[in-house]
Amino acid sequence: MPVPAPNLYPPFNILRLSHVDYGVTDLTASKTFYEDVLGLQVTYEDDTRVTFRAMEERGHHCINIVQSDTADVRALAFKLFDEPDLDKAEAFFKSRGLPTDWVDRPHMDRVLRTQDPWGIPLEFYVKMDRLPTIHQQYKLYRGVKPLRIDHFNMFSADVDASVAFYNDIGFRVTEYTEDDDSGRVWAAWMHRKGGVHDVAFTNGLGPRLHHTAFWVPNPLNIIDLLDLMSTTGYVANIERGPGRHGISNAFFLYVRDPDGHRIEIYCSDYQTVDPDLEPIRWSLTDPQRQTLWGAPAPRSWFEEGSLFAGVTPQESALKAQPIIAP
Repeated sequence: MPVPAPNLYPPFNILRLSHVDYGVTDLTASKTFYEDVLGLQVTYEDDTRVTFRAMEERGHHCINIVQSDTADVRALAFKLFDEPDLDKAEAFFKSRGLPTDWVDRPHMDRVLRTQDPWGIPLEFYVKMDRLPTIHQQYKLYRGVKPLRIDHFNMFSADVDASVAFYNDIGFRVTEYTEDDDSGRVWAAWMHRKGGVHDVAFTNGLGPRLHHTAFWVPNPLNIIDLLDLMSTTGYVANIERGPGRHGISNAFFLYVRDPDGHRIEIYCSDYQTVDPDLEPIRWSLTDPQRQTLWGAPAPRSWFEEGSLFAGVTPQESALKAQPIIAP
């Protein structure tokens, strides 16, 4: 099934992804991982939650971790262009029969909470507390030196349907994987901010969050993180990489936090701002689509993901599989 033509005039204007809310079972252990290992900056903490930002970000947070009995994902959040877009977004989701609610969130003004047709919890806002710049305070850089949040990747039980819905709200496909036998899309990468993706969808038991990614200055930062994790008790948290993706051309590493939430460390993709940029097609049988070079992905990378709170994932009807490491 071909990917849809881009919707250049969506019903509301999404600028970019913004932040993720995680439920974690040990707040102290998770704080240590995100602050001391990855190198994110703490912007708020109390006995129940901690928020972080990366080094180039002016918004108050890109990750919010909340003490919970279960590890899960509470929301994927996106920044809109202007205040009228919030009301336009509410009207759009209501028109699709999806629930909407105005919710209070610390450090933020109006926040619209809704969901996509498969139950992924989405939040939209315009204004978040602004913090002073820190990107030239080099004494603060540590861990992998994360600069900014880059994208979310979700498992989807129907990637074609997910692409169609997110295309309707203005996400544009940059690259996609097609199953040659069925003609269906097995995975797709979609953007708003002019990189390869703000969101991506991978075929599988879904919806679940596959990973959240952070952009870092260069591949050497990833090597530094591997040295740090391997000598501070986190070697078992290294899941895949380093390597280079065929799709996106990015240099990558995948690690797991103490609850198993997957984090990708990511750099070196390319610019996609032209609205008429044609998406790149990959065959599912191309071994270089997921790994241009490096070891193939382990089975856990295809099968394990974070549950969205209160959402029961469904099996995909598309059973095609790419190369899996033994």
